[in-house]
This record gives sequence, structure tokens and C-alpha cells, in this order.
Amino acid sequence: MPCIGADGILTESAKALLKLLEQPATPEEIAARLGHPLFLVRASLRELVGADLVRAEGGKYSISDQGRKKLQSA
Repeated sequence: MPCIGADGILTESAKALLKLLEQPATPEEIAARLGHPLFLVRASLRELVGADLVRAEGGKYSISDQGRKKLQSA
């Protein structure tokens, strides 16, 4: 489930994940809410954290300020 295309545009799944992360959540909670396998959610989170669109703290993930800006411009 890639999140960012080669052109830098967010995929629909990334947009859904970023919107969900307005409220901090664990990977397990995210997988349950989106209906995606946990391994795909974890891969997406790694990609989004690496792009500074999501931050991780205490086992939970939330959208970063940069992630909000990217989502608004999508």
C-alpha cells in the first residue's frame, strides 16, 4: 500500500490514513478502522514517518504539521 507516488502525490489510502491520525492511534487500531492488514499499515506508517508526514510517540502515531499541510494541498 504505497502512500506517496513517484510524483509526490498522496495516494487515496494515504489520505485516509492521515485523516484517521488526527486522533493518535496504534497500528492495530489503524488496521481495524481501515480494514487493512496490520503488515500493510505498518509499512505505510514507516513510509509516512520517513516523509515527516506522521510522527510516532509512545507506540501511537499521529499526523504531523507537515502531514496536515500535505493533506490540505492534496
